[in-house]
Formats: sequence, structure tokens, C-alpha cells
Amino acid sequence: MKTNIIWAPQKGPHKALIDCPYAEVFYGGARGGGKTDGVLGKYAIKADRFGEGFNALFCRRELPMLDDAIERSHELYSKIGATWSEQRKQWRFPGGGRLRFRPLERVQDADKYQGQNISDCCIEEAGIYPDSRPIDRMNGILRSAKGVPTQMILTGNPGGAGQHWIKKRYIDPDPRGMQPLYRELPNGKRHKYIFIPSRLENNKLLLEKDPDYINRLYLVGAPALVKAWLEGDWNAIEGAFFDNWSNRVIVKPFEIPEDWTRFISLDWGSARPFSVGWWAIATDDMITYGEGRRIRRGALVRYREWYGASEPNVGLKMTAEQVGSGIAERTDEPIKYGVADPAAFAQDGGPSIMERIYIGGGRDIPWRPADNRRIARAGAMGGWDQMRQRIDEEMVFCFDTCADSIRTIPALQHDINRPEDLDTDSEDHAADDWRYGLMSRPMAAKRILERKRAIEAQPTLNDMLKRHANRRRPIERI
Repeated sequence: MKTNIIWAPQKGPHKALIDCPYAEVFYGGARGGGKTDGVLGKYAIKADRFGEGFNALFCRRELPMLDDAIERSHELYSKIGATWSEQRKQWRFPGGGRLRFRPLERVQDADKYQGQNISDCCIEEAGIYPDSRPIDRMNGILRSAKGVPTQMILTGNPGGAGQHWIKKRYIDPDPRGMQPLYRELPNGKRHKYIFIPSRLENNKLLLEKDPDYINRLYLVGAPALVKAWLEGDWNAIEGAFFDNWSNRVIVKPFEIPEDWTRFISLDWGSARPFSVGWWAIATDDMITYGEGRRIRRGALVRYREWYGASEPNVGLKMTAEQVGSGIAERTDEPIKYGVADPAAFAQDGGPSIMERIYIGGGRDIPWRPADNRRIARAGAMGGWDQMRQRIDEEMVFCFDTCADSIRTIPALQHDINRPEDLDTDSEDHAADDWRYGLMSRPMAAKRILERKRAIEAQPTLNDMLKRHANRRRPIERI
């Protein structure tokens, strides 16, 4: 008897997704990897296996973004006897299972589904979510009274506002993927999840039907974007706001001289991450021991940082008093001053955030509002210009222990509506903290220009050789 096959998984990631039993899956990488098709195919299989116990949601930030996925679902599900409700944006499978297409933009959207038995949930293009909170909230509705193994599937490509948290959670622990990953929970249990890399070369059907697709990917723009979209490289960042960031900024920890002035910068956050940085100002030129890096007089060195409230999925939030206590516990050296976002000093019917931080233990630090200019105005440099200039001039450094600065700052993107500013929907908390700190010790535009001219005026080796050749005397080796 001849069997009419409507859909079958391709070898590789497709088949791995179908067989994967883990409660959470990130299925992502290169464009054209067949991610949507893989999820729709898996849902058809689960609907057939579990009947009315299968109740799934397929989500994106906005409903119109689901048009292609809905169209593809019609090509598949109409052939297996499923019925479509345009009003409800819902498929009803022959065995009674359901699949609904829904928008998910905010945490409040996830709350609409509380009380329902949702067995499966797919979040398509998770990379466009600035943080994971709306997605994490969906874990609260995943349950099954009929014994269906629940599962959350996320799909995505490199880049976008969610690059930071996706890379940190799914890619960095095992960049090659296909290995079980674990997150420790407050109750002592471990949550098992996995990263399944999606590669364009695994989508044989697309390459057969559209062999020029790869050629078009080479035409999308900058090499970094091509690498990200073609190879699924999560380290390739196109259009980075701080495109001058490099390993020159990062130094191995060294003993900071006692006479270097120290100060603290703070970007406040409770439900969202807060960022605290400890800085030292070089009073003289020095060469670091071991690594041999030159730190010039006036350079700023970030030698410690504290990045908190960064795991909303486990409910971690810290009060201002706790942050003040945490700063005090981490500070055993004399601090000249502290700067923080001016908004933290605002009073609204009670003590300000900074007053509460002061009460919590930050009383030994003289705090003041930071200059929070982001971009240049009225001829004055903004904070981002200060940051770029200090990076260019090698007048700012951070210890390699400042992991969250090193993780987030290089990946920050331009605001598409205001290119001179960065995208504030991304994880910019460490960058804001840096901006406050650098604006407390601004480099004057005149000084920056003079330093640049001095560097450009320095003779090159060729200049020296020509000069000595004209004098007809040998060059003394130093």
C-alpha cells in the first residue's frame, strides 16, 4: 500500500527537534534553516499522538509577523484534515488538538493565558525581544492534565535587541549545541534545556528549490551581517554602536597603586539589571606587570563591577537598600565619589532611590547626579562620544573580570530612528554605567584634538630613515 507523505523532517536539526524531549529548546542560527517548518511539523506529529491533550500557542511580538507561518501551516494542515478558524486564528486537528497563533509583546500578554492548559508554546524570532521576561512568563502556563510532555520552543537568528540574553543563555554554555544544558532553580532542582543549531546547509529542500538564496545572502551588507545570517555566527555583530571596541580595552587584573583616585558609577534597576562600576584614575604612566600593558596618566581603569537582578525568570529582584548594602560589602577601599543616574535622586512622595541606597550601606560614598547626556549638544560632547574617544585614545580599560561589560557593550546596536544614539531596548545597563563614570571625568574636545595631532605629528620609521640618509650617517640603534 502506497503511503502519501505530507511532511517529513529533514536529516539533522529538523529530526533532532522532532525527537527532542527537553522542556525548553532554542532552535536557531542561520537564516533559511527551516526553523518554522520544523516547529509546524513537530506540532502536527504531537497533535496526532496526543489528540485533544495537545493545546499549543505559536507566538511572535505582533500578529502580522505570523503571516508567513500561517500560510505555511495551511499548506501542511489542510492536507491532514485540520480545520481553520480565521476569526480565532486557530487550527483544530482531527483528534481534537488545537494550535493558535497569537501575539506576545509584553509580560501582560502572557498573563492572558493564565488558567489554561497549554501543552506547547513556540516563540518565533526570539531575538527581537529586548529581554526574556515575556517569554519566561509563558512557563507559568505550560501544564497538561492529560499527560502531554510540555515544551517551550524558541527560534531565532543572530543579531537583534535580544542578542545578549539569547547568546548568554543558549550559545555561550556550548556554542556547538546538541548537548544538555542546565539552569539551577531556587528549590534545588535543575531545569534541563538545549540549543539545536540551525544551519542553511541542512535545509536541502530550500537549496534545491532556490539555489541562488546563498548568493543573495552575500549581498545583504557588511561582512559581519553576512557571517551572522549565512553561518549562524553569534559572535558576528553587524552595525555595532561601539565598532571601535577591541581587546585593547581589556586588561588582566593588576595591583592598582594606592594613590590612584577611586570612584563608583551606578545605573539603577530593580526588575531590570542594575550595573555598578568601580574605577581608578591613573595618576602617572605605568606598565602593568606580566602583561606589559601601558596605562597612561589620566586613563580610567574599571577594576570591578556588579551586575544584579539579571535573572527575572527566577524572580530575583533587589531593593535599593540591598543594593546599597551590596556596594558597601564590595568596597573596602577609599572612594572619592559616586555618580548615578539623576532619575535615582528624584523624590516621589517618599525617599529617593539614592537615599535608600545610602540608608542600605552606601553612606560612606558621597553620591551625586551624573551628567547623563547621551549625545553631543550645544557644542559639548555627549557620553557616547566620550566613550568612543577614550577607547580610540586607549584612555579607558577594564579588567577581564568585568564579564558583563565585555559581554554586552560590543554587541550594542544603533537606534534605527536615531543613529547617533544606541538602541535603548537592548541590554545597555553596563554601557550607561560606563557613560556616567566617563562623563564624571570628561576629556575636553580640545585636549582630544591636540592628542590626535600630536600622534599624527610623530615621525614614522620611514621619516627617520630618510632624515638620517640625508645626513649620511648611520642610525644608532637604541
